Amino acid sequence: MREAHYFYVPDAAQQRELPADECQHAIRVLRLKVGNVLFLMDGVGNYYRAQVTEASSHHCCYEIVETLPQERQWEGHVHLAIAPTKMMDRMEWMMEKVTEIGIDELTFLDCQFSERQVVKLPRIEKIVISAVKQSRKAWMPVVHEMTTFKTFISQPREGRKYIAHCYEEIPRSYLFDELCIPSPLNSHDATVLIGPEGDFSIDEVRQAVEAGYISVHLGKSRLRTETAGLSAVMMMQLSKGERVKK
Repeated sequence: MREAHYFYVPDAAQQRELPADECQHAIRVLRLKVGNVLFLMDGVGNYYRAQVTEASSHHCCYEIVETLPQERQWEGHVHLAIAPTKMMDRMEWMMEKVTEIGIDELTFLDCQFSERQVVKLPRIEKIVISAVKQSRKAWMPVVHEMTTFKTFISQPREGRKYIAHCYEEIPRSYLFDELCIPSPLNSHDATVLIGPEGDFSIDEVRQAVEAGYISVHLGKSRLRTETAGLSAVMMMQLSKGERVKK
């Protein structure tokens, strides 16, 4: 059986040609020919089965044969807000993995102890697109530019809000336990804040708690920033099943 090939094409239903990057992969790597079947992903919940109508060195055109609406793989909105590490390759690795697991939104935070204040979104977006195609996600996660910590916590957000940190003098609960508690509004939306290498400042934690964020920890181990981000997303996903059981 021939392997199905997936391509990310925003507004796929209104287009008739693969974007340049996807075209190069289709023609030069996969060597698709006229008549070959391919699957398109628009990033907003739809797959399309299509057929190649033109295949040249610079163009790969298609005709849509069937629209395949997808069901969401999880309930609620999963939002991770994290301070990027000094070595950006660690954030890139994390972005690949949290996309595969399942995330709706990611915001990069500029905190008091941050060692990186700039991120190159085009590079991150390419990694996210690749992970979306690999893991067959019908919705493309939204990735935001760097935002100051103070600005982020001052913005209104739906659902549950948590800040993970290592300060023992501030009472903390285990994030997974908190996520599994039934919400009065039965909300499955959750936002988790993860600090930079060296953690948030204690003042930032207190500001977040005053803004309605619940103080949490991620377990007994002290985790690297990117591992903490991955763990938080995994807990948000796993807790959805636990809440259904309860």
